Amino acid sequence: MSALFDDVSRRFAAGHAAAPLDMWTDPRIHDIEHFTPAAVLIAITERERPGILLLHRPSTMRAHPGQIAFPGGRIDAGESPVQAALREANEELGIRSEDVRVIGSSDLYRTGSGYEITPVVAVIRADIDIHPNPAEVAQWFEAPVDFVLNPANQHTRMLDYEDRKISFVEIIWNDTRQDHIIWGVTGAILHNLANRLNWHD
Repeated sequence: MSALFDDVSRRFAAGHAAAPLDMWTDPRIHDIEHFTPAAVLIAITERERPGILLLHRPSTMRAHPGQIAFPGGRIDAGESPVQAALREANEELGIRSEDVRVIGSSDLYRTGSGYEITPVVAVIRADIDIHPNPAEVAQWFEAPVDFVLNPANQHTRMLDYEDRKISFVEIIWNDTRQDHIIWGVTGAILHNLANRLNWHD
């Protein structure tokens, strides 16, 4: 066991023992009847200042070009959310499943694009080998957990959608090289996870 794994496991268990105070939901899902199961990996790195592994999608992708996301995708037939998250992390970043210490699955998040996403929380070594698949990953980076899970850094923004205004979560992390604008589904999942892990207790 590692100190980080033990700490995140404790926070995860305590946070999921009761209903959270404020869960973000996608305002676009009211007309969707059937959702496609998907899973993402919330990989927390074992550092003095732990990070969360994130990636930029290539601008050439048909779906969500250029956006920041967690490694993840659809759940194949016969797979569990954990198995799907681990498979996708391997396909997208070359992360081996045996190098991932899974803690558990967090709250489902339904999207306006018709997906029902299970976030799988896990811990990985800081020196893990990462080999991004250029077809799915333009670049990858780590954002500090204490920054992205701090409610003070999670800002509510508005945009126009089908003749109405909807709100979304935006988190901007600057790693000295560039601003990483985290929003949409990824921002919402981080918002909900902040309520569960309570990183600032």
